[in-house]
Amino acid sequence: MRTFRRKSTRPATPSAPSRSLAFGPTRGTRRAVAVVLAGLLTGGALTACGGGDDKGGGAGGGGPVELTVDIFGEFGYDELYKQFEASHPNVKIKQRKVSTLDDYKPRLQQWIATNSGAGDVVALEEGILPLYMQQPGKFVNLYDHGGRELQNSYLPWKWQMGVTPDGKQLVGLGTDIGPLAMCYRKDLFEKAGLPSKRDEVGKLWPTWDAFLDTGLKFRDKVPDTKWLDGPAALLRTTVLQNAGSGPGYSYFDKSNALVFETNPAVKSAFDTVLKFEQNKLTSGMQIFTPPWQTALKRDTFATLPCPSWMLGGIKEFAGDSGKGKWDVAPIPGGAGYWGGSWLAVPKQSKHPKEAAELAKFLTNPQGQVAAFKSKNTFPSSPQAQQDAAVSGSTDPYFGDAPTGKIFSQMAAQVKPVHLGPKNEDVRQVVENVLIAVGQGKVKPEEAWAKAVEEVKKTAR
Repeated sequence: MRTFRRKSTRPATPSAPSRSLAFGPTRGTRRAVAVVLAGLLTGGALTACGGGDDKGGGAGGGGPVELTVDIFGEFGYDELYKQFEASHPNVKIKQRKVSTLDDYKPRLQQWIATNSGAGDVVALEEGILPLYMQQPGKFVNLYDHGGRELQNSYLPWKWQMGVTPDGKQLVGLGTDIGPLAMCYRKDLFEKAGLPSKRDEVGKLWPTWDAFLDTGLKFRDKVPDTKWLDGPAALLRTTVLQNAGSGPGYSYFDKSNALVFETNPAVKSAFDTVLKFEQNKLTSGMQIFTPPWQTALKRDTFATLPCPSWMLGGIKEFAGDSGKGKWDVAPIPGGAGYWGGSWLAVPKQSKHPKEAAELAKFLTNPQGQVAAFKSKNTFPSSPQAQQDAAVSGSTDPYFGDAPTGKIFSQMAAQVKPVHLGPKNEDVRQVVENVLIAVGQGKVKPEEAWAKAVEEVKKTAR
Protein backbone atom coordinates (compact mmCIF):
# COMPACT_ATOMS: atom_id res chain seq x y z
CA MET A 1 0.00 0.00 0.00
CA ARG A 2 0.96 2.21 -0.22
CA THR A 3 3.80 3.70 1.35
CA PHE A 4 3.57 7.03 3.12
CA ARG A 5 2.04 8.41 5.23
CA ARG A 6 1.17 11.27 7.50
CA LYS A 7 1.26 14.76 8.69
CA SER A 8 3.75 13.61 11.32
CA THR A 9 6.71 11.80 9.86
CA ARG A 10 7.87 10.43 13.19
CA PRO A 11 6.83 6.88 14.06
CA ALA A 12 3.87 6.79 16.39
CA THR A 13 4.72 5.86 19.95
CA PRO A 14 2.58 4.84 22.89
CA SER A 15 1.26 7.78 24.84
CA ALA A 16 3.38 8.96 27.75
CA PRO A 17 1.88 9.15 31.25
CA SER A 18 0.06 12.38 31.98
CA ARG A 19 1.81 14.96 34.12
CA SER A 20 -0.67 14.42 36.97
CA LEU A 21 0.17 10.73 37.18
CA ALA A 22 3.87 11.25 36.73
CA PHE A 23 4.28 13.89 39.41
CA GLY A 24 1.80 12.83 42.05
CA PRO A 25 -1.99 12.78 42.36
CA THR A 26 -3.99 15.96 42.19
CA ARG A 27 -7.46 16.43 43.59
CA GLY A 28 -8.90 15.27 40.27
CA THR A 29 -6.75 12.16 40.07
CA ARG A 30 -7.53 11.20 43.70
CA ARG A 31 -11.20 11.41 42.87
CA ALA A 32 -10.67 9.29 39.72
CA VAL A 33 -8.76 6.66 41.73
CA ALA A 34 -11.58 6.52 44.25
CA VAL A 35 -14.12 5.94 41.48
CA VAL A 36 -12.00 3.17 39.96
CA LEU A 37 -11.54 1.45 43.31
CA ALA A 38 -15.25 1.61 43.94
CA GLY A 39 -15.88 0.05 40.59
CA LEU A 40 -13.47 -2.77 41.30
CA LEU A 41 -15.04 -3.46 44.69
CA THR A 42 -18.48 -3.71 43.10
CA GLY A 43 -17.33 -5.93 40.25
CA GLY A 44 -16.94 -3.17 37.68
CA ALA A 45 -14.47 -3.48 34.77
CA LEU A 46 -11.65 -1.20 33.72
CA THR A 47 -11.42 -0.06 30.12
CA ALA A 48 -9.10 -2.40 28.24
CA CYS A 49 -6.80 -1.11 25.52
CA GLY A 50 -5.40 -3.12 22.62
CA GLY A 51 -1.72 -3.36 21.81
CA GLY A 52 -0.44 -3.13 25.37
CA ASP A 53 1.51 -5.45 27.60
CA ASP A 54 -1.39 -6.33 29.88
CA LYS A 55 -2.35 -9.97 29.53
CA GLY A 56 -5.89 -9.51 30.79
CA GLY A 57 -8.91 -10.92 29.06
CA GLY A 58 -11.35 -9.29 26.68
CA ALA A 59 -14.18 -6.95 27.45
CA GLY A 60 -16.68 -9.51 28.64
CA GLY A 61 -20.25 -8.53 29.33
CA GLY A 62 -20.24 -5.69 26.85
CA GLY A 63 -17.61 -3.66 28.70
CA PRO A 64 -15.67 -0.90 26.97
CA VAL A 65 -13.10 -1.92 24.37
CA GLU A 66 -10.40 0.22 22.79
CA LEU A 67 -9.03 -1.12 19.52
CA THR A 68 -5.73 0.18 18.20
CA VAL A 69 -5.13 0.17 14.44
CA ASP A 70 -1.55 0.45 13.13
CA ILE A 71 -1.11 1.78 9.58
CA PHE A 72 1.32 3.72 7.42
CA GLY A 73 0.31 6.28 4.83
CA GLU A 74 -3.24 7.07 3.83
CA PHE A 75 -5.83 4.31 4.12
CA GLY A 76 -8.90 6.53 4.19
CA TYR A 77 -10.45 5.02 7.32
CA ASP A 78 -11.32 8.04 9.48
CA GLU A 79 -15.04 8.12 8.64
CA LEU A 80 -15.25 4.33 8.70
CA TYR A 81 -13.97 4.29 12.28
CA LYS A 82 -16.81 6.62 13.25
CA GLN A 83 -19.35 4.35 11.54
CA PHE A 84 -18.02 1.27 13.31
CA GLU A 85 -18.08 3.02 16.67
CA ALA A 86 -21.67 4.13 16.05
CA SER A 87 -22.79 0.55 15.45
CA HIS A 88 -20.60 -0.81 18.29
CA PRO A 89 -21.21 1.61 21.20
CA ASN A 90 -18.81 -0.23 23.51
CA VAL A 91 -15.88 0.14 21.07
CA LYS A 92 -13.49 3.06 20.68
CA ILE A 93 -10.85 3.06 17.94
CA LYS A 94 -7.39 4.57 18.19
CA GLN A 95 -5.34 4.87 15.01
CA ARG A 96 -1.54 5.03 15.03
CA LYS A 97 -0.03 5.98 11.70
CA VAL A 98 3.39 6.95 10.40
CA SER A 99 4.45 8.54 7.14
CA THR A 100 6.56 5.84 5.56
CA LEU A 101 6.63 2.11 5.20
CA ASP A 102 10.35 2.26 5.99
CA ASP A 103 9.49 3.77 9.40
CA TYR A 104 6.62 1.37 9.98
CA LYS A 105 8.41 -1.86 9.08
CA PRO A 106 10.99 -2.06 11.92
CA ARG A 107 8.43 -1.09 14.54
CA LEU A 108 6.04 -3.80 13.37
CA GLN A 109 8.86 -6.34 13.28
CA GLN A 110 9.72 -5.55 16.89
CA TRP A 111 6.11 -5.74 18.03
CA ILE A 112 5.47 -9.07 16.34
CA ALA A 113 8.81 -10.60 17.39
CA THR A 114 8.32 -9.67 21.05
CA ASN A 115 4.57 -10.40 21.12
CA SER A 116 4.04 -6.97 22.63
CA GLY A 117 3.09 -3.49 21.50
CA ALA A 118 1.23 -4.18 18.26
CA GLY A 119 -2.22 -2.85 17.61
CA ASP A 120 -5.31 -5.03 17.51
CA VAL A 121 -5.41 -4.56 13.73
CA VAL A 122 -2.21 -4.04 11.73
CA ALA A 123 -1.60 -3.25 8.08
CA LEU A 124 0.68 -5.63 6.18
CA GLU A 125 1.90 -3.99 2.97
CA GLU A 126 2.56 -6.20 -0.06
CA GLY A 127 6.33 -6.03 0.38
CA ILE A 128 6.31 -7.14 4.01
CA LEU A 129 3.37 -9.56 3.82
CA PRO A 130 5.59 -12.48 2.66
CA LEU A 131 7.69 -12.19 5.82
CA TYR A 132 4.65 -12.60 8.05
CA MET A 133 3.14 -15.36 5.95
CA GLN A 134 6.08 -17.37 7.24
CA GLN A 135 4.93 -16.61 10.81
CA PRO A 136 1.19 -17.37 10.71
CA GLY A 137 1.19 -18.41 14.35
CA LYS A 138 1.70 -14.77 15.28
CA PHE A 139 -1.74 -13.88 13.87
CA VAL A 140 -5.36 -14.76 14.48
CA ASN A 141 -6.86 -17.13 11.92
CA LEU A 142 -9.58 -15.03 10.35
CA TYR A 143 -11.24 -18.21 9.11
CA ASP A 144 -12.30 -18.63 12.74
CA HIS A 145 -14.17 -15.33 12.53
CA GLY A 146 -16.31 -15.86 9.46
CA GLY A 147 -13.55 -15.29 6.93
CA ARG A 148 -14.51 -18.12 4.59
CA GLU A 149 -17.75 -16.37 3.70
CA LEU A 150 -15.88 -13.34 2.38
CA GLN A 151 -13.76 -14.84 -0.39
CA ASN A 152 -15.92 -13.68 -3.29
CA SER A 153 -15.63 -10.08 -2.09
CA TYR A 154 -11.96 -9.87 -3.20
CA LEU A 155 -10.00 -10.36 -6.38
CA PRO A 156 -8.92 -14.04 -6.44
CA TRP A 157 -5.19 -13.27 -6.41
CA LYS A 158 -5.58 -10.67 -3.64
CA TRP A 159 -7.48 -13.15 -1.49
CA GLN A 160 -5.01 -15.96 -2.11
CA MET A 161 -2.04 -13.86 -1.07
CA GLY A 162 -3.59 -13.53 2.40
CA VAL A 163 -3.97 -17.30 2.84
CA THR A 164 -1.16 -19.58 4.04
CA PRO A 165 0.24 -22.01 1.41
CA ASP A 166 -1.46 -24.98 3.10
CA GLY A 167 -4.79 -23.17 2.87
CA LYS A 168 -5.51 -23.58 6.58
CA GLN A 169 -5.18 -20.00 7.78
CA LEU A 170 -6.45 -16.65 6.58
CA VAL A 171 -3.83 -14.22 7.86
CA GLY A 172 -5.02 -11.00 6.24
CA LEU A 173 -7.96 -9.41 4.43
CA GLY A 174 -7.09 -7.38 1.35
CA THR A 175 -7.46 -3.62 1.34
CA ASP A 176 -6.45 -1.78 -1.83
CA ILE A 177 -4.37 -2.42 -4.90
CA GLY A 178 -2.31 0.29 -6.53
CA PRO A 179 -2.98 0.52 -10.29
CA LEU A 180 -0.58 2.97 -11.87
CA ALA A 181 -0.88 6.35 -13.57
CA MET A 182 1.43 9.35 -13.99
CA CYS A 183 0.82 12.56 -12.06
CA TYR A 184 2.16 15.73 -13.65
CA ARG A 185 2.20 19.48 -13.13
CA LYS A 186 0.08 21.14 -15.82
CA ASP A 187 1.48 24.60 -15.16
CA LEU A 188 5.08 23.42 -15.52
CA PHE A 189 4.24 21.58 -18.75
CA GLU A 190 2.77 24.79 -20.14
CA LYS A 191 5.89 26.66 -19.07
CA ALA A 192 7.97 24.15 -21.06
CA GLY A 193 5.75 24.47 -24.13
CA LEU A 194 4.47 20.89 -23.76
CA PRO A 195 0.84 19.79 -24.09
CA SER A 196 -0.92 19.96 -20.73
CA LYS A 197 -4.28 18.29 -21.40
CA ARG A 198 -4.23 14.75 -20.04
CA ASP A 199 -5.29 13.02 -23.29
CA GLU A 200 -2.51 14.75 -25.18
CA VAL A 201 -0.01 14.21 -22.38
CA GLY A 202 -0.58 10.46 -22.39
CA LYS A 203 0.28 10.34 -26.08
CA LEU A 204 3.69 11.88 -25.35
CA TRP A 205 4.96 8.73 -23.64
CA PRO A 206 3.69 5.31 -24.75
CA THR A 207 7.09 3.94 -23.64
CA TRP A 208 9.67 4.85 -21.01
CA ASP A 209 12.10 5.84 -23.75
CA ALA A 210 9.51 8.33 -25.01
CA PHE A 211 9.05 9.54 -21.44
CA LEU A 212 12.81 10.09 -21.25
CA ASP A 213 12.82 12.04 -24.50
CA THR A 214 9.99 14.25 -23.24
CA GLY A 215 11.96 14.83 -20.07
CA LEU A 216 14.99 15.99 -22.02
CA LYS A 217 12.82 18.54 -23.84
CA PHE A 218 11.40 19.71 -20.54
CA ARG A 219 14.88 20.05 -19.02
CA ASP A 220 16.00 22.31 -21.85
CA LYS A 221 13.03 24.65 -21.35
CA VAL A 222 12.75 24.60 -17.53
CA PRO A 223 16.27 23.92 -16.24
CA ASP A 224 15.47 24.83 -12.64
CA THR A 225 12.90 22.05 -12.27
CA LYS A 226 13.65 18.33 -12.44
CA TRP A 227 11.56 16.01 -14.57
CA LEU A 228 11.08 13.36 -11.83
CA ASP A 229 11.22 13.31 -8.05
CA GLY A 230 13.89 10.62 -7.81
CA PRO A 231 14.76 7.06 -8.81
CA ALA A 232 12.81 5.23 -6.11
CA ALA A 233 9.26 5.61 -7.43
CA LEU A 234 10.45 4.97 -10.98
CA LEU A 235 12.27 1.78 -9.96
CA ARG A 236 9.31 0.36 -8.07
CA THR A 237 7.02 1.14 -10.99
CA THR A 238 9.17 -0.36 -13.74
CA VAL A 239 10.18 -3.46 -11.78
CA LEU A 240 6.54 -4.35 -11.11
CA GLN A 241 5.49 -3.57 -14.68
CA ASN A 242 8.23 -5.77 -16.11
CA ALA A 243 7.65 -8.57 -13.62
CA GLY A 244 3.91 -8.55 -14.20
CA SER A 245 4.23 -8.76 -17.97
CA GLY A 246 7.10 -11.26 -17.67
CA PRO A 247 7.95 -13.99 -15.17
CA GLY A 248 5.57 -12.95 -12.40
CA TYR A 249 8.36 -12.29 -9.89
CA SER A 250 11.12 -9.73 -9.38
CA TYR A 251 14.01 -9.98 -6.92
CA PHE A 252 13.08 -13.48 -5.73
CA ASP A 253 11.47 -16.27 -7.73
CA LYS A 254 8.38 -18.14 -6.56
CA SER A 255 10.50 -20.49 -4.46
CA ASN A 256 11.98 -17.38 -2.78
CA ALA A 257 15.42 -17.93 -4.32
CA LEU A 258 17.34 -14.72 -5.06
CA VAL A 259 17.26 -14.02 -8.83
CA PHE A 260 18.10 -10.32 -8.82
CA GLU A 261 21.17 -10.70 -11.00
CA THR A 262 19.62 -13.05 -13.56
CA ASN A 263 16.05 -11.76 -13.92
CA PRO A 264 15.75 -9.70 -17.16
CA ALA A 265 12.70 -7.92 -15.74
CA VAL A 266 14.86 -6.45 -12.97
CA LYS A 267 17.88 -5.62 -15.13
CA SER A 268 15.69 -3.85 -17.71
CA ALA A 269 14.02 -1.74 -14.99
CA PHE A 270 17.38 -0.88 -13.44
CA ASP A 271 18.78 0.21 -16.80
CA THR A 272 15.71 2.37 -17.44
CA VAL A 273 16.09 4.20 -14.14
CA LEU A 274 19.84 4.55 -14.67
CA LYS A 275 19.23 6.50 -17.90
CA PHE A 276 17.23 9.11 -15.99
CA GLU A 277 19.96 9.42 -13.37
CA GLN A 278 22.68 9.73 -15.99
CA ASN A 279 20.76 12.53 -17.69
CA LYS A 280 20.20 14.40 -14.41
CA LEU A 281 16.45 14.24 -14.83
CA THR A 282 15.56 13.46 -11.22
CA SER A 283 15.84 15.46 -8.02
CA GLY A 284 17.40 12.47 -6.29
CA MET A 285 14.78 12.47 -3.55
CA GLN A 286 13.61 9.49 -1.56
CA ILE A 287 9.83 9.28 -1.63
CA PHE A 288 7.81 10.19 1.44
CA THR A 289 10.69 11.85 3.29
CA PRO A 290 10.20 15.39 4.68
CA PRO A 291 12.17 17.01 1.80
CA TRP A 292 10.01 15.13 -0.71
CA GLN A 293 6.85 16.24 1.07
CA THR A 294 8.02 19.85 1.05
CA ALA A 295 8.99 19.61 -2.64
CA LEU A 296 5.39 18.86 -3.55
CA LYS A 297 4.53 22.43 -2.59
CA ARG A 298 7.23 23.86 -4.81
CA ASP A 299 8.36 23.64 -8.45
CA THR A 300 10.94 20.97 -7.60
CA PHE A 301 9.80 18.28 -10.03
CA ALA A 302 7.16 17.97 -12.74
CA THR A 303 6.14 14.31 -12.82
CA LEU A 304 5.59 11.50 -10.34
CA PRO A 305 4.61 7.84 -10.94
CA CYS A 306 1.26 7.58 -9.18
CA PRO A 307 -0.36 4.43 -7.90
CA SER A 308 -3.91 5.39 -6.99
CA TRP A 309 -3.16 5.89 -3.30
CA MET A 310 -0.42 8.43 -4.14
CA LEU A 311 -3.12 10.96 -5.01
CA GLY A 312 -4.04 11.13 -1.34
CA GLY A 313 -0.43 11.90 -0.49
CA ILE A 314 -0.18 14.69 -3.04
CA LYS A 315 -3.34 16.27 -1.63
CA GLU A 316 -2.05 16.03 1.92
CA PHE A 317 1.48 17.29 1.36
CA ALA A 318 0.94 19.74 -1.52
CA GLY A 319 -2.25 21.06 0.05
CA ASP A 320 -4.03 24.04 -1.42
CA SER A 321 -0.87 25.14 -3.24
CA GLY A 322 -1.14 22.13 -5.55
CA LYS A 323 -4.86 22.15 -6.25
CA GLY A 324 -5.53 22.59 -9.95
CA LYS A 325 -1.84 22.31 -10.81
CA TRP A 326 -1.51 18.53 -10.66
CA ASP A 327 -3.27 16.25 -13.14
CA VAL A 328 -3.33 12.52 -13.94
CA ALA A 329 -2.42 10.78 -17.22
CA PRO A 330 -1.70 7.18 -18.27
CA ILE A 331 1.61 5.66 -17.20
CA PRO A 332 4.28 4.76 -19.80
CA GLY A 333 5.11 1.10 -20.29
CA GLY A 334 1.71 -0.56 -20.00
CA ALA A 335 -0.16 -2.19 -17.12
CA GLY A 336 1.17 -2.35 -13.61
CA TYR A 337 0.49 -1.74 -9.96
CA TRP A 338 2.42 -0.70 -6.90
CA GLY A 339 1.32 -1.21 -3.34
CA GLY A 340 -1.71 -2.52 -1.61
CA SER A 341 -2.07 -4.04 1.83
CA TRP A 342 -3.89 -6.52 4.03
CA LEU A 343 -5.33 -6.09 7.51
CA ALA A 344 -4.37 -8.73 10.08
CA VAL A 345 -5.07 -9.30 13.77
CA PRO A 346 -1.99 -10.16 15.86
CA LYS A 347 -2.40 -13.01 18.34
CA GLN A 348 -1.31 -10.60 21.08
CA SER A 349 -4.57 -8.65 20.75
CA LYS A 350 -6.74 -8.87 23.84
CA HIS A 351 -9.83 -8.37 21.69
CA PRO A 352 -9.48 -10.71 18.69
CA LYS A 353 -13.22 -11.02 18.08
CA GLU A 354 -13.83 -7.26 17.95
CA ALA A 355 -10.60 -6.70 16.00
CA ALA A 356 -11.60 -9.28 13.39
CA GLU A 357 -14.99 -7.62 13.04
CA LEU A 358 -13.30 -4.27 12.50
CA ALA A 359 -10.92 -5.70 9.88
CA LYS A 360 -13.87 -7.22 8.01
CA PHE A 361 -15.79 -3.95 8.19
CA LEU A 362 -12.90 -1.85 6.86
CA THR A 363 -12.19 -4.21 3.95
CA ASN A 364 -15.70 -5.18 2.85
CA PRO A 365 -16.88 -3.76 -0.49
CA GLN A 366 -18.67 -0.82 1.10
CA GLY A 367 -15.65 -0.03 3.24
CA GLN A 368 -13.36 -0.13 0.21
CA VAL A 369 -15.65 2.25 -1.68
CA ALA A 370 -15.58 4.67 1.25
CA ALA A 371 -11.78 4.46 1.52
CA PHE A 372 -11.43 5.19 -2.21
CA LYS A 373 -13.70 8.21 -1.94
CA SER A 374 -11.59 9.47 0.95
CA LYS A 375 -8.01 8.80 -0.18
CA ASN A 376 -8.10 7.20 -3.68
CA THR A 377 -7.11 3.78 -2.36
CA PHE A 378 -8.31 1.67 -5.28
CA PRO A 379 -10.41 -1.34 -4.18
CA SER A 380 -9.32 -4.97 -4.33
CA SER A 381 -13.01 -5.89 -4.25
CA PRO A 382 -14.63 -6.50 -7.68
CA GLN A 383 -17.97 -5.31 -6.30
CA ALA A 384 -16.39 -2.09 -5.08
CA GLN A 385 -14.57 -1.55 -8.37
CA GLN A 386 -17.90 -1.73 -10.20
CA ASP A 387 -19.57 0.75 -7.87
CA ALA A 388 -20.35 4.01 -9.68
CA ALA A 389 -18.70 5.94 -6.86
CA VAL A 390 -15.44 4.28 -7.92
CA SER A 391 -15.69 3.64 -11.67
CA GLY A 392 -17.29 7.01 -12.41
CA SER A 393 -15.36 9.14 -9.97
CA THR A 394 -13.62 12.38 -10.87
CA ASP A 395 -11.25 14.37 -8.68
CA PRO A 396 -11.59 18.17 -8.54
CA TYR A 397 -8.14 18.53 -6.95
CA PHE A 398 -6.64 17.09 -10.13
CA GLY A 399 -8.68 19.18 -12.54
CA ASP A 400 -11.67 16.81 -12.47
CA ALA A 401 -9.50 14.00 -13.80
CA PRO A 402 -11.58 10.83 -14.39
CA THR A 403 -9.57 8.90 -11.82
CA GLY A 404 -12.09 6.08 -11.58
CA LYS A 405 -11.87 5.41 -15.30
CA ILE A 406 -8.08 5.75 -15.45
CA PHE A 407 -7.41 3.40 -12.56
CA SER A 408 -10.20 0.96 -13.46
CA GLN A 409 -8.73 0.46 -16.92
CA MET A 410 -5.31 -0.20 -15.43
CA ALA A 411 -6.66 -2.48 -12.67
CA ALA A 412 -8.34 -4.70 -15.25
CA GLN A 413 -4.92 -5.46 -16.75
CA VAL A 414 -2.97 -5.97 -13.52
CA LYS A 415 -1.15 -9.25 -13.01
CA PRO A 416 0.10 -10.20 -9.54
CA VAL A 417 3.83 -10.27 -8.81
CA HIS A 418 5.39 -12.64 -6.29
CA LEU A 419 7.52 -10.90 -3.65
CA GLY A 420 9.97 -12.73 -1.40
CA PRO A 421 10.24 -12.27 2.40
CA LYS A 422 13.30 -10.02 1.99
CA ASN A 423 11.89 -8.06 -0.93
CA GLU A 424 11.76 -4.74 0.94
CA ASP A 425 15.33 -5.06 2.22
CA VAL A 426 16.61 -5.67 -1.30
CA ARG A 427 14.48 -2.92 -2.78
CA GLN A 428 15.91 -0.41 -0.32
CA VAL A 429 19.56 -1.11 -1.11
CA VAL A 430 18.96 -0.97 -4.88
CA GLU A 431 17.26 2.41 -4.53
CA ASN A 432 20.19 3.61 -2.43
CA VAL A 433 22.64 2.69 -5.20
CA LEU A 434 20.63 4.59 -7.79
CA ILE A 435 20.34 7.63 -5.52
CA ALA A 436 24.13 7.48 -5.07
CA VAL A 437 24.52 7.59 -8.87
CA GLY A 438 22.54 10.82 -9.01
CA GLN A 439 24.69 12.23 -6.21
CA GLY A 440 27.89 11.38 -8.08
CA LYS A 441 28.98 8.87 -5.43
CA VAL A 442 28.71 5.85 -7.76
CA LYS A 443 29.71 5.87 -11.43
CA PRO A 444 26.88 4.86 -13.78
CA GLU A 445 28.99 2.14 -15.39
CA GLU A 446 29.64 0.63 -11.96
CA ALA A 447 26.09 0.90 -10.64
CA TRP A 448 24.80 -2.55 -11.61
CA ALA A 449 27.80 -4.36 -10.14
CA LYS A 450 27.45 -2.29 -6.96
CA ALA A 451 23.74 -3.14 -6.74
CA VAL A 452 24.43 -6.85 -7.21
CA GLU A 453 27.07 -6.71 -4.47
CA GLU A 454 24.78 -4.93 -2.01
CA VAL A 455 21.82 -7.18 -2.79
CA LYS A 456 23.82 -10.36 -2.17
CA LYS A 457 24.91 -9.07 1.22
CA THR A 458 21.39 -8.05 2.14
CA ALA A 459 19.70 -11.27 1.01
CA ARG A 460 21.96 -13.63 2.94
